Amino acid sequence: MPALLNRLTRQLAAKGVKGAANMAAGLLKKRGHLTAEGTLTAQGKKRQSLGAGGRAKARAAKYSGKKASDYKYNSKTNRAVKK
Repeated sequence: MPALLNRLTRQLAAKGVKGAANMAAGLLKKRGHLTAEGTLTAQGKKRQSLGAGGRAKARAAKYSGKKASDYKYNSKTNRAVKK
């Protein structure tokens, strides 16, 4: 199981989502990060290589219109905040 899929599955399960593994796979397929066979696409490999902190910074930058380097990652909350 790719690390990206494993992490999303654990996050959904922690929120109490039933069928977290199937939902996680569906979400990643919808986003174009996972193929129908369950392997990572090129985009999925890129997201996985960012790690949790990189993905959080990328999310924050996307919504604010700023650069990802303007943020720092808080691993306790899985959020990126402005430096």
